[in-house]
Amino acid sequence: MVLEKLRSVRKSVRKTVDSDDYVVALDIGTEFVKALIAKIEDDQLKIIGVGRARQDVSDMHSGAIADIAGVVRHCEAALNDAEQQAGLQAKRVVIGIAGELVKGVTDTIRYRRPQPDRPLDNSEMEFIIEKVQERAQTKAQKQIGLETGNEDVEVKLVNSALVSIHIDGYKVSNPIGFQGRDVAVQIYTAFAPMVHIGALERVADELSLDLLAVAAEPFAVSRSVLGNDAGNTFTAILADVGGGTTDIAVVNDGGVEGTKMFGIGGRSFTQTIASNMNLSYEDAEKLKINVDSSHIKPAVAKEVNAAIDKTLEVWLAGVELALGEFDSLDHLPNRILLCGGGASLAKVVEALEGQDWHKDLPFTRKPTVHYINPGEVIGVIDTTDDIKDHTFITAMGLLRVGYDTIIGSGDGGSIKEKLNRILRI
Repeated sequence: MVLEKLRSVRKSVRKTVDSDDYVVALDIGTEFVKALIAKIEDDQLKIIGVGRARQDVSDMHSGAIADIAGVVRHCEAALNDAEQQAGLQAKRVVIGIAGELVKGVTDTIRYRRPQPDRPLDNSEMEFIIEKVQERAQTKAQKQIGLETGNEDVEVKLVNSALVSIHIDGYKVSNPIGFQGRDVAVQIYTAFAPMVHIGALERVADELSLDLLAVAAEPFAVSRSVLGNDAGNTFTAILADVGGGTTDIAVVNDGGVEGTKMFGIGGRSFTQTIASNMNLSYEDAEKLKINVDSSHIKPAVAKEVNAAIDKTLEVWLAGVELALGEFDSLDHLPNRILLCGGGASLAKVVEALEGQDWHKDLPFTRKPTVHYINPGEVIGVIDTTDDIKDHTFITAMGLLRVGYDTIIGSGDGGSIKEKLNRILRI
């Protein structure tokens, strides 16, 4: 009944726009669904509609959809708010995917060209990239199979991005036309189980939206801070602390080195409080959010902080373990940029800044910690003035992925467009 009412309200919005000029981002988080509608103007995305709806506790599990009907209901609510503000309905949507079974890695393939004097062309680049993707898919399928106990699990490519190309040891941003014998191509690829992707496809279908792309959420966060400049040297660790998972991306010299996810987020802190203090989830959430308030009795605040510290210890161990898997890097970036609702917990920042969790990792110095500011998202402008903090960064990154997909699927002849089509971004 509620869902039918929301659909009726959505249908009453003034007009439906079917053009490539608009894109919708749906960040289906464990705690909240966030919806953004943006208009593409030249090379910028202008946000014209913002919506947010809280999920039920049973809707999501570790970042993946557990109840499709429940998720659809809350997506309808968030979309309704965004569409009312924008005054229109857009049809093309990008949806984020998270969870421990989403695997993002950067692979390098070295290719010795049989005719080094012949200039590299598009067909040869396509052949090289396909080889990298095949290798990455085999690796992802094997890893997910081991973790699920199902060797026959089906996986699907969700994102690809060029990290770097070297020809005879020389780094190039545009390989077409170069001669040389040895080509080394680094490509980031993210794969997810088909069952997760199928659930997102069903959600888009129920919402009467055309699914433009599914994006690994840490990849989307990296797109939020990386523009289209081939010479970009941006370097940082990006950590999206959501309700059910923490998603980490390492970006080095403008390229995504890889992404890792683990199943501890803001909800884990709430559940520990609820368990330790024998409270309902809702009451524990209120205490967690207001722990520093003067209205909370000191004895109660002490108990809440003890429960948070217990989970924080496990969460920090997860961060250390995830970063320890980037063993191909000589050293890790000395900058950590945070986003996501779970990162709003003050103790998360304090622990990253104050504790010595990083001492056994290859940092050249103690990392600095900052939130990603919405104003730092490249090429995305909020015209609604409703996006105030780091909790909408992932959704803004999904808009960037949508823009990449629309530009990459065109018939343009630039190297960027051609490589985007080859990579199926």
